[in-house]
Amino acid sequence: MIIECISCNKKFTLNSDLIPSDGRTIQCGSCNHVWFFHPDNLISKSKKKPIVEKKTPITNLVTENKKPKIKPITNKNIPEKNYEITKYKSKSNFSFGKFLSYLLVFIISFIGLIIVIDTFNSPLYELFPNLEIVMFSFFETLKDIQLFIKDLF
Repeated sequence: MIIECISCNKKFTLNSDLIPSDGRTIQCGSCNHVWFFHPDNLISKSKKKPIVEKKTPITNLVTENKKPKIKPITNKNIPEKNYEITKYKSKSNFSFGKFLSYLLVFIISFIGLIIVIDTFNSPLYELFPNLEIVMFSFFETLKDIQLFIKDLF
């Protein structure tokens, strides 16, 4: 008998004694599609042209409970290639962009510290008596830097 896969339309020749009258589940040996085959769906040789394809043995038809056999990979299946070992050269993770971002974070943090000290200057001056002189000279230095930058433009 001739069985045709309903998925890929490949045709197989099969001994009719292997399929019971109420049908059975079979698997295509070409595309591995599983379907239930009933003998009423049989393709007769008289209605169709003779098949020129290679006959597939019954070992390609597998029941639903069995898994198809997988051929193990051997060295014969893998083509030989010439491989070259390349050494990994690690790049420096520190770049100019990272430097600028760290510098920006440092400047913002420093300005935040100055604002906090200026906000709480009275309680801090009581705890640290010399802090008032240091902060006054620091603010004068910042004003000098500001004037210097204005003169550049």
